[in-house]
Amino acid sequence: MNSLYHVQETWLTRVNPSIKLVLSIFLFFYMIFIHNPTHLAYLTIVLSVILYVYSGHPFKYLLLFSLPFVLVFVSSASSMIFFGRGDTIWYKWGIVQISEESFYRGIHLGFRALSFAILGMIFALTTKPVLLFYSMMQQLRIPSKYAYSFLASIRMIPIMFEEFQTLRHALIIRQAVPEKGLKGFYKKLHFFSIPLLAHSIRRAQRIAVAMEAKRFTQATERTYYYETSVRMWDVLFFIVILLAPLITFFLADAFPLFDRTDVRYFTN
Repeated sequence: MNSLYHVQETWLTRVNPSIKLVLSIFLFFYMIFIHNPTHLAYLTIVLSVILYVYSGHPFKYLLLFSLPFVLVFVSSASSMIFFGRGDTIWYKWGIVQISEESFYRGIHLGFRALSFAILGMIFALTTKPVLLFYSMMQQLRIPSKYAYSFLASIRMIPIMFEEFQTLRHALIIRQAVPEKGLKGFYKKLHFFSIPLLAHSIRRAQRIAVAMEAKRFTQATERTYYYETSVRMWDVLFFIVILLAPLITFFLADAFPLFDRTDVRYFTN
């Protein structure tokens, strides 16, 4: 992704990945128990501001990345609104039934899905996988054999993609294009899957032997090429994660966007 455009370094990209992971998980579970759609809407707006202002990625690419999650918001909200159950019917036509209960629960479900997606994008777009695993080894005390195994598996993904492209080009050069239909699909699957699987197994075996030779199975202290620590940016991120739910909670109470404050209960 970094080869497509330049990513600016911000205070959010400097946060310790382990601290960011733990606090993001905490906020994730907190959002599960939010039943006020206004509170969830305000929190989604705050997370969107953090993503678009402090992620360091160009605005147009952020819009492109957000497009699938906007579709998730629309699909999840509309499915609940049009086909959810409710007693106070607003509109009914065939199997489509819009009620007061289904409307507010659909809006709540849509904002919940969108807030989860934005929180995941904040973590994914501002965290380098290598630093994440180094931080997990140093701050969270994850055994190095597991952390380096995950790093090796992540590194194999682009390698497998390059091998797939090589096989595809070889197929085109030899003009051995399979016929269309189910039979052609089976031949393509057979042509690509067996070489990729065989190369992956061989590479995984070489990596395992190399890790064993470098004594990754020993429970001793190790030195690290990248040193990670807790700094002022981590404190700032902690304050933001702590204040965002509090501020949006009081905003939802002072300036409600919807009539209902709890989608679990409805009173006539």
